Order: sequence, then structure tokens, then C-alpha cells
Amino acid sequence: MIAYLSGKLVFKDPTYVIIDVGGVGYQVKISLQTFSKIKDEEQIKLLTFLHIKEDAHTLYGFKEESEKRLFLLLISINGVGPNTGLMILSSLSTEEIEHAILSNDVGTIQAVKGIGAKTAQRIILELKDKIGKSGTSDPSIPLGFLNPSNKIREEALQALITLGFPKAVAEKNIAQILKKTTGEISLEDLIKASLKTP
Repeated sequence: MIAYLSGKLVFKDPTYVIIDVGGVGYQVKISLQTFSKIKDEEQIKLLTFLHIKEDAHTLYGFKEESEKRLFLLLISINGVGPNTGLMILSSLSTEEIEHAILSNDVGTIQAVKGIGAKTAQRIILELKDKIGKSGTSDPSIPLGFLNPSNKIREEALQALITLGFPKAVAEKNIAQILKKTTGEISLEDLIKASLKTP
């Protein structure tokens, strides 16, 4: 099991990073939470989870211990795989997920793409006690704001396509958010809002 990777950040995208560890480049899937906390660090350390399937070995990376712990709890639920777990962590913060679970807020969890009512209920039912005991919350870190330029639109579109959205739907969602937004919006916030757009 690979517990963490520490090395040079070679490439960063809202959905994955490439870390050079001793001349070997590891591609690691990340959530928007982790993306927003990485900033432009040259040397990086990510806590990791290695998911092994017959046709793929996939690494998932987390900047905070609390996010990794919540991810492992989420994927312990029947019907929630690693990609769905990452989608939940990209759509909501660790604190929002915990609050939704502890307050039986099915609607918030169901608002995440790919989560139906039954899965949302199962997440709350099975994790309520575990989260109540461990309380994984960290204070949230403010996100850096950027201008809603074409670069952000482009990066957000790429991230949504990587997360499984059809290009046309992703473009429509982004356009809707930018239309409603007055002033500046960060890349993370734009992607998050697009994930929640019905």
C-alpha cells in the first residue's frame, strides 16, 4: 500500500496531478478540495489511496488527513466507488459532507452528480455514527480568486469532461454560472457550482 507520495509537482489539473518521485512520475487523481490547497507548490506531499482493479491501478491523493479519512469512509459504502467518492469531495467540502450526514440532509448529498436518493440515505445511515465519533473537520482554507477569463472557463470545462460530463452539458452549466456571477469567481468555485447545476 502506498501511504503517501512526496516529490516534485510536475503537472497540476483540477482532477489530477503528476508527482515526480525519484525520477518516476506518478499520476494521482485529486478532488477540488485538494486542488485548491496545493496552490503552486514545487515540492508536494499527498496522502494516497491505491485502488486496484483487474485493468487498472489508480492512485487517489489528498492534501489533508481529514479528507482521506472521509474518502475511505465514503468508499466503504455499498454503491460508492472511488470515483464517486472523489465526485462527492469535489462537489462539497469535508465540513459540508459531515454536516449533511450528521443532520440527515439527504438533499445536499443527493445534489452531487451520480448520487441517487437510496445511496444518499445509505451514506447518512452508515456514516452518522462513525463521523459523530471521529469528527474529521479542519478549518476551511480560503480559495484564491481569479478573473473569470477564458482560461478558467477552459480549465473548468476540461475538469467537468474528465469527471464524466458530456461537453455540451458542461459548457451550458459553466455559462449559466458565469451569467449569474457578479464579480470574480475562482476556478474551484466555478467547477463546484457547475457540479451542482441540475
